[in-house]
Amino acid sequence: MSKIKIIIFFIFILTFVQFSFGDSIKIKVKINNEIITNLDVENEKKYLLFLNPKLIELEKSKIEDLAKNSLIAEIVKKIELKKIFDFNNNNQLVNKIEKQLIKKRNISSVEDFKKILKDKDLNYFIVKEKLLIETLWNKLIYDKYKDNVVINKEELKENIIIKFNNNKKKFSYNLSEIVLSKDFSVSFDKKLLEINKSIKEVGFENTATIYSISSSSKNGGLIGWINEIQISKKINEKIRKLGVNQITEPIEIQNGYILIKVNNKKQIKQNINIDNELDKLINKEMNSQLSIFSTIFYKKLKKNIEINEY
Repeated sequence: MSKIKIIIFFIFILTFVQFSFGDSIKIKVKINNEIITNLDVENEKKYLLFLNPKLIELEKSKIEDLAKNSLIAEIVKKIELKKIFDFNNNNQLVNKIEKQLIKKRNISSVEDFKKILKDKDLNYFIVKEKLLIETLWNKLIYDKYKDNVVINKEELKENIIIKFNNNKKKFSYNLSEIVLSKDFSVSFDKKLLEINKSIKEVGFENTATIYSISSSSKNGGLIGWINEIQISKKINEKIRKLGVNQITEPIEIQNGYILIKVNNKKQIKQNINIDNELDKLINKEMNSQLSIFSTIFYKKLKKNIEINEY
C-alpha cells in the first residue's frame, strides 16, 4: 500500500470515529505516513508525568507541547531505526532496560510495574516500545559516533588518584543536570537568560525536561547518587562549593554546556577501587558527549522529514 493510500485510510478511520463519537479525535501532526492524534498527545502527557511528576506544575499548554514534541521525536527516531533494526527481535534487550527502569524507580517487580502503569492509565506494551526505541536509538548513536568521542583516560585516572590521596572529606552527591548544545544560531547569553527565567518560574526539573538534550531530560534531569570521584575535576570543583538545592553556573563541556543542581549530599568512606571508578567516569563522560551527537543527528533527520502540524 502506498504512503498516500495509508494516510487516506487513517483519515477515513479517524473521520468515522469522529462521526461516531463526536469531535473527540483530531489529527495533530502528520509525519510521512504516520499521524499523531489528540488522544496520542493525552497518553504521552500521562507518560511524561509518570517520568517527571513535577510537570504538573507547568501550564497545560506547555505540557501538551512537550508531549507533542516528544511523540514527534519518537516517530522520527523510529523511522530511522526501522531501516537498521528488527523491532520484533529485541525482546531480551527491552526486558533488560525494563529491569533497569524498575530498579531505578525502586519498584519491586514487573507485575508491580504493570500495576503502576495501569493505575496511571498507561498501556504496558506501549511503554515497552518506548523503552525499546530509546534503547535502540542510543545503540545507533553509540555505533555511529563512538569514534568521535574524545576522552583522556590517563588524565581521568590521575584525577581519581589525586582525589583519593588528598586528605579532604569525600562526598557522594545526588545530582540533576541540564545539558545544552553549542548552538551558534542563538546567543548563549540569551539562551542562559531564558533558562534561568524558566528555573525561577517552573523549577530546575521542569526546565531540564523542556531544554536539556540529555537522555535524563524526561526524568527531570535526574542523574541520581554519584561518588565525587566519578565526577570530572572541573565539575567537582564547582559542586563542592554548593549547598543542597543550589545550582552551578554553566560549565563548558565537550561540544556544549552543563548546569548541575545538588539535590543532596553525604560524606562517604574513602575505600575505592580505582579501576571501577575510572570505568564509571569514562562511561559518564562518553554518555555526555554522545548526547550532543544524538541531538545533532536528530535535528538532521528531522530536517529531511515532512512534518505537518495542525
